[in-house]
Amino acid sequence: MQLRKFEFMQSLKQTFQVPFQYEVFFTKSLFDPANTMFADFIRHFGNPEFQKRILFVVDKGVADAHPNLTNTLINYFDFHSVAKLSPEILVLPGGENCKNDPRFYEEVVRAIDEHRIDRHSFVAAIGGGAFLDMSGYAAAISHRGVKLIRIPTTVLSQNDSGVGVKNGVNYLGKKNFLGTFAPAVAVFNDVDFLTTLIDRDWRSGIAEAIKVALIKDLSFFTWLEEHAEDMNSRNESVMMEQIYRCADLHMKHISSGDPFELGSARPLDFGHWAAHKLEYLSSFSIRHGEAVAIGIALDCVYSHLIGNISKEDLNRIIDLIQKLGFDIYHPALAENDKINLYKGLQEFQEHLGGQLTITLLLALGKGIEVHEIDFEMVKKSVDYLANLA
Repeated sequence: MQLRKFEFMQSLKQTFQVPFQYEVFFTKSLFDPANTMFADFIRHFGNPEFQKRILFVVDKGVADAHPNLTNTLINYFDFHSVAKLSPEILVLPGGENCKNDPRFYEEVVRAIDEHRIDRHSFVAAIGGGAFLDMSGYAAAISHRGVKLIRIPTTVLSQNDSGVGVKNGVNYLGKKNFLGTFAPAVAVFNDVDFLTTLIDRDWRSGIAEAIKVALIKDLSFFTWLEEHAEDMNSRNESVMMEQIYRCADLHMKHISSGDPFELGSARPLDFGHWAAHKLEYLSSFSIRHGEAVAIGIALDCVYSHLIGNISKEDLNRIIDLIQKLGFDIYHPALAENDKINLYKGLQEFQEHLGGQLTITLLLALGKGIEVHEIDFEMVKKSVDYLANLA
């Protein structure tokens, strides 16, 4: 048999798709034994022949605000025998610091290994957006991905970050430098967790609703204007309607566009290029949502100064942001003749790679992507906000 001479300069091509599907559930008293929503999900998920285990990872701020949470979880799984509850309920610090210190995600990885959480089992993370980011990253890199359940406990994580497909931790002084795209298998939004939030955290997440309304849905922006006082007075029903509508807009965008950000566009990060840098420049003294509100104000002023939106529309935006109790300016924006802020624009481009792509406003409820930013105009926008503040 004569051997064929191997020919170089050829290739093998591979193409396949992996479908992702998950639900965001809205409920009250999630771990009351009378509420079967969580148990029903675990029971019906995956192959019933496999032994399912579940490890709970809890934000310390949530554990402190809900001191009976550990016993509540134990009682729930005693009543609903749908999975083997890990004997350790891991409580770790939340907030942005949990993304800055690698010890925390390493501790989650340690627990996943120690309690034999395999690819048919679950890590259930209970906490705010930063805590879910960190826990999700740990789950994604363990066994090349164990199943993650998110239980967001803040307005911002229930209406935005918790329903998305990303996770990550900060590294080299850069936000979300390490991370993956790994959707949770389910998200459970329990309104009871919101009742213990201080006013600052109750308000913070509404910035993401302003963001998505401005670039996607004028009617939702008008609704926010009409219900600002209700949200300020902590009307639970109105807040949950806001969370539902905001989460719905985020999820529809994710499924219809570029969910894993393979291109250079990131429209859901409207207002975020400045916000991410501002968080660092303020040494994280301001919340993510507070930084986003300022970033939105900055990009809206810029949109006005280049002629995209009218003064009247700009005033409506600024009025809503301030009516909800947000600041529209922080002195760190102007530090070092605004050069520090300019570095944030460069880092935003580097994070995605490729062409600079920034979302601005073309009109209320309609965003537009641009590939050039006049930084002298950005400086004028900063000064504009400083004069209004």
